[in-house]
Amino acid sequence: MGRIIAIANQKGGVGKTTTAINLSASLASCGKKVLALDMDPQGNMTSGLSVNKNEVENSVYDLIIGNAGIEECICKDVFENLDVLPSNIDLSAAEIELIGVDNKEYIIKNEINKVKDNYDFVIIDCPPALSMLTINAMTTADSVLVPIQCEYYALEGLSQLIHTIELVQERLNPTLEIEGVVFTMYDARTNLSLQVVENVKDNLEQNIYKTIIPRNIRLAEAPSYGMPINLYDPKSAGAESYMLLADEVIHKGEE
Repeated sequence: MGRIIAIANQKGGVGKTTTAINLSASLASCGKKVLALDMDPQGNMTSGLSVNKNEVENSVYDLIIGNAGIEECICKDVFENLDVLPSNIDLSAAEIELIGVDNKEYIIKNEINKVKDNYDFVIIDCPPALSMLTINAMTTADSVLVPIQCEYYALEGLSQLIHTIELVQERLNPTLEIEGVVFTMYDARTNLSLQVVENVKDNLEQNIYKTIIPRNIRLAEAPSYGMPINLYDPKSAGAESYMLLADEVIHKGEE
């Protein structure tokens, strides 16, 4: 029975897609069977996992508008233990096409239900906006993992996101939980990073992962080669951090 984790933060540039790519790949390298589901029309998770987003036959968009079934949309064995459900710019039109469609909040959930038993984890990369696509991701997910950049405005977007998650719990998915918060882009050389971490810990009643993802140049380079960090540079600080995070995620599920 697969655990479905949506990675969301409506603030852009917080390391959301980086986390989605590298958590998926790290879980796969721990021997877990993973489906990486890209719900962002930018398709960065897709290309960061070496799938050419402009050449895929079927994408999440085709799934949403009913052009293709889920099995036809999944790119199998992109890396060992890792399948990808790709996205591209076509997905930005889905929002408009879904106007007036019944139960449109559950389209992805209904499709993922058909395959989730084939996977240990389904990791969903959400768009950096509170759109129908994000709502679909949250109705599908068991929990939401929130990456927070270690910077001054970190808490601003967070309260809004928590409010959205509560609304989804109330109206669409009563079992949705907040998986936890993970700090990204941590710079050990600045006091600010440390203050942000302390500030969030003091003000947030959420699970906060022990693993903190550092600012890491190799982590920034990896997507341009279409590789997750554990394959691009397995010895880098970024790769080690995401393996630690994967370990925490796995053990949290076993508690």
